[in-house]
Amino acid sequence: MKRIPLIWVTAVSISVILFSCSSSKKVTGSGATTLRDAYKNDFLIGTALNSQQIEEKDSNAAKLVPEQFSAATPENIMKAEIIHPQWGNYNFDLADKMIAYGKKHNILINGHTLIWHSQLPAYARNIKDVDSFKTFFKDHITTIASRYNGKIYSWDVVNEALNEDGTMRKSIFLDKLGDDFVTEAFRLAQKAAPNTNLYYNDYNIEQPKKRAGAIALIKKIQAAGVRIDGVGIQGHWHLNKIPLKEIEESIQEFSALGIKVMFTELDIEVLKRDFQGADVSQRVASNPELNPYVNGLPDSVQLQLANDYENLFKLFINYKDKIDRVTFWGVSDGQSWLNGWPVRGRTNYPLLFDRQYKPKPAYYKVLELKTKKNAEQQKPF
Repeated sequence: MKRIPLIWVTAVSISVILFSCSSSKKVTGSGATTLRDAYKNDFLIGTALNSQQIEEKDSNAAKLVPEQFSAATPENIMKAEIIHPQWGNYNFDLADKMIAYGKKHNILINGHTLIWHSQLPAYARNIKDVDSFKTFFKDHITTIASRYNGKIYSWDVVNEALNEDGTMRKSIFLDKLGDDFVTEAFRLAQKAAPNTNLYYNDYNIEQPKKRAGAIALIKKIQAAGVRIDGVGIQGHWHLNKIPLKEIEESIQEFSALGIKVMFTELDIEVLKRDFQGADVSQRVASNPELNPYVNGLPDSVQLQLANDYENLFKLFINYKDKIDRVTFWGVSDGQSWLNGWPVRGRTNYPLLFDRQYKPKPAYYKVLELKTKKNAEQQKPF
């Protein structure tokens, strides 16, 4: 780590202290603005919700989410192992509550996800017969998508079907159904949910090789005469390594296909990791050196995180006509999946709200991009 000049450290400390003082205040109130309000004319601001938050058993989230977010994605409860745990047996309880939550708070819901190789129920993973697997595939998509047709804004129809080099990932879907399973999934979803936006979702598809694979996949769906409305770039990035150039190129190239662009699982990891991506099967052995911020973030890291988010949202704002939604993967740091992956038990800080649900310096940076601009526009000549 490079040495930081003392003057700069002092400035950082003062800045973070000021931010911390502000964060102890109520985020909304008379004359105040929220992310939801600030970006309402640009794109949806979303978050991922867990079951406690969906059922409004988390009092902090129950207050914060409706104030700050205009869209929400269920973190786990619409994945196959939960919503379709046994052959022909569906559990819609929490998914129905998610729909009701969105209606209650005027929050648009993104369904996540119809087809994904991970978090499949055991019976589905063990289907040997191809015809039986085709039946599972068709019934799963048709039953779930039709139930929520017109009740949710969008579906991640297929999730993470590509390798890093842009080729098709080896999965049970590829093995049983062949290269056309993605197109067929969208065909079934289109029929079952004509009033819902249909998206392909993946990580690292801002990177050139994987992006090329995603573009080829989308063109294949379109060439088959099947509807695909958008692509979700997950956005699991690292502190001080945000690939702004590649992100901008991706927005341009995906939108040129005539589809919407979303950033669907945004977080910025502050801890060391020796590989990119979000393959949940990858793990790293626990090591104290890989968990350096157990007692909180140093001021310099807090400021870098804020600057990274500011630069990222500047780019998003520049392409607001092409971006439909930006969703953070979690409400607060304590909820983030990065606390336990790829190293178990780590303390991570990737989001805009801390473990007490208070806004961090990064929150104010993102908010001020709009509030300062709006204030300047309202100044008399």
